[in-house]
Amino acid sequence: MKKILSVLLAAMMVVSLAACGQKAATGAQGGAAGAKTVKVGVCIYKFDDAFMTLYRNELDKYFKSKSNADVTYEVTIMDGKNDQAEQTNQIDNFIVQNYDVLILNLVQSSGAATIMQKCKDANIPVVFINREPSEADMSANNTGDYAGKFTYVGADARQSGKFQGELIADLANKGDLNGDGKLQYVMIEGDPENVDAKYRTQFSISQYKDKAGLEVDQLLDQVGMWDRAKGQQIAQDALTQFGDQIEVIFCNNDDMALGAKASIEAAGRKVGENIYLVGVDALAEAVQAVMDGAMTGTVLNDHVGQSHTAVDCAIDAVNGKSLSLYNWVDYVKVTPENASQYK
Repeated sequence: MKKILSVLLAAMMVVSLAACGQKAATGAQGGAAGAKTVKVGVCIYKFDDAFMTLYRNELDKYFKSKSNADVTYEVTIMDGKNDQAEQTNQIDNFIVQNYDVLILNLVQSSGAATIMQKCKDANIPVVFINREPSEADMSANNTGDYAGKFTYVGADARQSGKFQGELIADLANKGDLNGDGKLQYVMIEGDPENVDAKYRTQFSISQYKDKAGLEVDQLLDQVGMWDRAKGQQIAQDALTQFGDQIEVIFCNNDDMALGAKASIEAAGRKVGENIYLVGVDALAEAVQAVMDGAMTGTVLNDHVGQSHTAVDCAIDAVNGKSLSLYNWVDYVKVTPENASQYK
């Protein structure tokens, strides 16, 4: 009897040790033994933005590639639904749950000061993306123990605006289809609360004037809130009101430009022959339109370069490295000559 009990006890110990060994061999989400779990909270201003969809998917993918035997990155991505109150609540929850680092695409850049203070009080590093907080807010918080614990990763919107202006100024006729020495244009803006919309609107025109050496005549400037349907409606109304007077439609992003493209085609106009159209982002559909001659050009907003830089900065911050206040990723002009590279 004692012999039987001894055998049973030995067998139980083997099973127990095997179970413990199996448990120890895996960490959080299948990580290796002893792997550290880093909790990353990501807030996107709204999920149904075409560019930010590419951005957040690449962000998540790149974090996964960084997980290894020593560390697992547990990434939670929240949809702000274009509601700052909703997003602020999401950020508060990340702070309460002691997340290690936050990556924030703000609904409203003007809310940056309040959110920075919350993160500063909790001593949580922050990487702001895509929507740039004001220089005053960035500088004001870059002091004391929190200095080097936050950064902005993005592309300088001034550059994207300048590139849009150059896409038209570099045309053989400088966009001046009627030869009157002026450029008659329509501007379709994104969210006026977003500095990208402000700079793209301003610098596309100032750069055009500087490079083309012509004056401009603004026929219409309306806000499309980055939305394709709104861009289509604004362009449709403009074409109805101004007709052949319109030489160029500038759009602050490709979604609105693609909406404008639909209205241009519905009006029987042809890009490159009797109207020009430019956007920003280099969405796949827009790049194809440039290749097909249905858009004059767009400007690559490098979501891969920006998302990878944001992840690298977040990892550096978690590891105690001091962050530069700004991390810039260049835009690129996309024309019919080089569009196939960005398809």
